[in-house]
Amino acid sequence: MRLFLFAAMASLCTAQVSWERLLNAHREPHNWLTYSGGNAGQRYSLLDGIKNTNAKDLEVKWVFQCAARDKLETTPLVVDGVMYLTQPPNDVIALDARTGRIFWTYEHIPDPRTDPCCGRINRGLAILGDTLFMGTLDAHLLAIDARTGKLKWKTTVFDFSQGYGLAHAPLIVKDKVIVGTAGGEFGIRGFLAAYDVHTGKEAWRFYTIPGPGEPGNETWPGDAWKRGGASVWVTGTYDPDTNLTYWGLGNPGPDWNPDVRKGDNLYSDSVVALDAGTGKLKWHFQFTPHDEWDWDAVQIPVLADLPWQGKPRKLMLWGNRNAFFYVLDRVTGEFLLGKPFAKQTWASGLDAKGRPVKIPGMGPSAEGKLVYPGVQGATNWYSPAFSPRTGLFYLSVWENYASVYHKFEAEYVAGKRYLGGTPRSTVSATRREAVKLWSGESGYGAVRALDPATGALKWEFRMDDVTDSGLLATAGDVLISGSREGHAYAFDARDGRLLWTRNLGGQVIAGPMTYAVGGRQYVAVASGNSIFALGLRE
Repeated sequence: MRLFLFAAMASLCTAQVSWERLLNAHREPHNWLTYSGGNAGQRYSLLDGIKNTNAKDLEVKWVFQCAARDKLETTPLVVDGVMYLTQPPNDVIALDARTGRIFWTYEHIPDPRTDPCCGRINRGLAILGDTLFMGTLDAHLLAIDARTGKLKWKTTVFDFSQGYGLAHAPLIVKDKVIVGTAGGEFGIRGFLAAYDVHTGKEAWRFYTIPGPGEPGNETWPGDAWKRGGASVWVTGTYDPDTNLTYWGLGNPGPDWNPDVRKGDNLYSDSVVALDAGTGKLKWHFQFTPHDEWDWDAVQIPVLADLPWQGKPRKLMLWGNRNAFFYVLDRVTGEFLLGKPFAKQTWASGLDAKGRPVKIPGMGPSAEGKLVYPGVQGATNWYSPAFSPRTGLFYLSVWENYASVYHKFEAEYVAGKRYLGGTPRSTVSATRREAVKLWSGESGYGAVRALDPATGALKWEFRMDDVTDSGLLATAGDVLISGSREGHAYAFDARDGRLLWTRNLGGQVIAGPMTYAVGGRQYVAVASGNSIFALGLRE
């Protein structure tokens, strides 16, 4: 650990971020207090200084360039004028949110033997009181003083040498900080765990793969459950009315050879609703039983209270990697609606309970099988958004995108990749059925707006390339996005009209966020290895 101080601490915010403030984050839109801006996961802000009528006047106000050259997937927090962010692999930085000036940097150096599957990344922080919480690549949970950047405590979540790590921003619920383990490609047995915010002592643990004697274990043959994956690598959400916390879970292992794990493989590719106080499972819904394509269901569970068939209902909105849009009752887990939002060739539809009706012969094979969507999915982990003003659900989409899925035998070795196959892009495929290549005509990236009541497409903005960007909606009827080519976009949230764009020079992967300082609204976008703060021309 190294700590660097760059400014007088007197200028740093010392406000207590109470649980009451986190519960009512929408009441202080000048701040961004959680990974998704609030417990419901909507990525919606009541700020309206930047509107669909003036977004054309956006410009870059300041830039913070990270020292690391790895991709930046963090969503910053802002608390009363101070921005907190993570830079790869596990540094925490406090900045002046108005100027980008550094207050302090805390550096955690993960064990050099860590071997994450998907880059040396971290997606963000949680805050409670004057303490920041961060998970690390080598599977530790850290508590850091938000005023000084000094370490308060460190807890080992699991043995990283077995393939476990932490990549997502933690979630605070009352006096607990909740994290889940990444490492699905290493044959881990995933879990979610809650820790006391003051001491780091574990309060409860929920294994995402049930063991012998637990409901759901029968969906795994033999001892396959011991290495079945079902990892957690994107932050969940929380409903204070039910005291349930919702988490999306990753794919089963091995990824592309399902022969050794016949069955539904619960709770992989599911959303689980847990009692936030005890970690007990209240309900689950599995999107892709017996997943053969690596379609993690780690998308953020978006919570919304909306009319459903003429009556108010507590809903969960979900654009899944498998190309279906779902609406669930978040109190009971009841399936209410399912409809494809992008091209898919693996299922003929969903039955009355939301279970997919798989098309035979669409799984991976030794010679390779072309399937839509491809391995990255019709969407992925990038944050969707929901605007209560427009009533629309927004998500980033890869349309008309496929992979050729191959499978082979895989031997499990602790701490090593346990894949059982490989997907290949249609661009490099030689099979006759993969002649159609990925291009502007055959496939594209898009931002789409869906009607939650029907799943119908309301508008679409097509891009020249695909997008890995999360989304942000505001009360100014503006939707912020980005692209793999480095463009930042501002759209009219009602009709998708492009209001403004600028190339920031680096791939936009993380979710944009917004805040205000001194009465001026800013939008922060991670591009390449830098944070760009955008604001209106003065």
